[in-house]
Amino acid sequence: MHVVVAGASGFLGTHLTRELTTRGHQVTRLVRGTSPGRGESSWDPYSGTLDHDVVASADVVVNLAGTPTAGNPHSRTWARELRESRVTTTRVLAESIAASGTHPAYLAGNGISWYGDHGDEVLTEESDSRGQALLTQVTRDWQAATEPASVAGARVCVLRTAPVMDHRSAPLKQLATVFRLGLGARLGDGRQHMAMVSLRDWVGGVVHLAEHDDAHGPFNLCCPRTPTNAEFTKTLARLLHRPAFAFAPAAVLRVGAGEMAPELLGSLNVRPAALQSAGYSFRDRDVTEVLATGLG
Repeated sequence: MHVVVAGASGFLGTHLTRELTTRGHQVTRLVRGTSPGRGESSWDPYSGTLDHDVVASADVVVNLAGTPTAGNPHSRTWARELRESRVTTTRVLAESIAASGTHPAYLAGNGISWYGDHGDEVLTEESDSRGQALLTQVTRDWQAATEPASVAGARVCVLRTAPVMDHRSAPLKQLATVFRLGLGARLGDGRQHMAMVSLRDWVGGVVHLAEHDDAHGPFNLCCPRTPTNAEFTKTLARLLHRPAFAFAPAAVLRVGAGEMAPELLGSLNVRPAALQSAGYSFRDRDVTEVLATGLG
């Protein structure tokens, strides 16, 4: 297949394009700038600059573009850029797909925060979105931006991605450092469910969706058994051979984390029901397997 990837230079994009190439697919990377190299095409989503012929020639378009989630949670500028970078890139590509005569499949990045805090309730792709947390609102707008492609009849997969646990990238890179210093702690009472996925299952899941023409709709990219924060804390400490008896009070986190506090204290007991129904078999099914692979 010919796969066009936006956000290909990021951590997830780099590993995805490598796997697609390994599997024999042709990959075109959308890059910012005026001098694209081999296998690249220049675009500027904020000015609407895009080679629509490249999109029309694709079998699959993948959008992973967006500013980093990590930032100053008390900054309005950070929050605005977080939203605009995701919504704008998604909409520009969706409109290009809609305008093409070929209507390539669209795998649109998104986040597991779409659901909002549901406590212990088991969540699948059929569950509702609730609450007004920042990332929950962003993911709703992010998903809505795919509509031009779906209305035009393109196959659209919304990638509701949980935090990807790998020692080379956030959040595990930072957490492993803290835990190795003996400063690991559960967040609040630790009862909140904490969705996550290994890098190899994220890449494997996305490639599976790209290669299966009958896959469409939202997909939770998370391990099948979601741990609580307390279980995560205990497991990471054990794998790193460090103690983790402390806890960070919820009241302190709400003040310090600002707009991101719901991401730390909210509960998302998510299952990847649609991806499993589509035939994908997870290699890392629980917190121990995810972290063992991620610490690799």
